[in-house]
Amino acid sequence: MLEVEIKAPCKDLEERLVELGAKKVGAEKHEDIYFNPPHRDFRESDKVLRVRRVDGRYFLTYKGPRIDSEMKIREEIEIPTELEIIEILRSLGFKDTAIVRKRRKIFRLKNLIVNLDRVENLGNFIEIESRHYRERDKLFELLEELGIDREKSTTKSYVKLLEEKR
Repeated sequence: MLEVEIKAPCKDLEERLVELGAKKVGAEKHEDIYFNPPHRDFRESDKVLRVRRVDGRYFLTYKGPRIDSEMKIREEIEIPTELEIIEILRSLGFKDTAIVRKRRKIFRLKNLIVNLDRVENLGNFIEIESRHYRERDKLFELLEELGIDREKSTTKSYVKLLEEKR
């Protein structure tokens, strides 16, 4: 599956999203643990291996390298799993490299997923996502409709932003 995403720091946009016709479809608390294999640093190859805990459920996610410089476009594979996957990865020599905690409000608007994230030790962000490359321009259009300058968007991960803040 393809992930097509832009992200930007923001103020609270919930009211504006509803004005534009967005429907709130959920709210979640995430804890993401990022891993590196023993033989390489995934940051150097722009890959991601993550275990996400969402309200007591676990997901293992692999993300391939980005194929676009303006927004995050890359392969994403995610499967449901159990807590024990963390111990399996550690037993295989994988190392925890970062933990990111956030509260997420999820909206749907025009075939797009809009996430309002409050990231621990980082602040508020908006992520606009699609699963289709052909909708790429719609992500930037929505960002502009929300009053966010395209230049404020970033392709950096929350892990990278947190590292830069330290």
